Amino acid sequence: MVPENSGRLHFLRRTGDPQRRRFRRGVALLPSLFTVANLFCGYACIVYAMRGEYETAAPFIGFAIVLDMLDGRIARLTGTASDFGVEFDSLADVISFGVAPAILSFAWGLSSLGRLGWAAGFLFVTAAAMRLARFNIQSASGGDKRYFVGMPSPAAAAVPAATVYAYPAGLFEREQALLALPMVIVPALLMVSTIRFRSFKTIDLQTRRPYTVLLLIAVAIMLIATHAQAVLVAMAYTYLASAFIGMAVNRLRRREGKPGDEEVRKEIRDGTG
Repeated sequence: MVPENSGRLHFLRRTGDPQRRRFRRGVALLPSLFTVANLFCGYACIVYAMRGEYETAAPFIGFAIVLDMLDGRIARLTGTASDFGVEFDSLADVISFGVAPAILSFAWGLSSLGRLGWAAGFLFVTAAAMRLARFNIQSASGGDKRYFVGMPSPAAAAVPAATVYAYPAGLFEREQALLALPMVIVPALLMVSTIRFRSFKTIDLQTRRPYTVLLLIAVAIMLIATHAQAVLVAMAYTYLASAFIGMAVNRLRRREGKPGDEEVRKEIRDGTG
């Protein structure tokens, strides 16, 4: 026998399905909204840089970095990662971490160098696009998640952004503008290099000491709020130098007969470590 209320329950279940589908679509759209906000920050940086408002333009790259970190994490947490999201994120990153810092650097200090200045900016854009394309290929094929091969494009964009934010007056003499060339060329070359940079994506946030993590985050926010220019410059250039420090430490370990990172990973793969 069929229960009398079975038809009613079936009707209620069917009427509730569209709501669940709309909710799932909204959740799936959430990471892309962060990507759109990331793209807007890159666009806003370009607009303000063209107007000569460098102190306003530079922070937009920092906002884009935060949004870029959030969209991927939200996609993984909600289970809404997709091929479209990966491609959309990469295209937005080319604007925010390739074109925007290049135009910001050119307007701020490279313009007085003429062709040399815009050539350096184009080198940065090309390196960022190549870095993002290589990252997509390497992510699809797997690999060591603890390290990036080459400097990540957001970290590379942070170098000129932090420098411009610390000194927004600009460089208008050719002799001064020559100092801006390494600020653009060095991160560009590091993006397409095979030097390994530490990745923070594998850090476990579910630590046994959450209060310590919260305290460190509070200290970081306090330092950025009170000494934003000095702290952001220190963070950007410290991460740039961290790869070379890591290389020096590995060479020192090999000289002392201790296994470096490459040897440790090889032992793990071979099952001998």
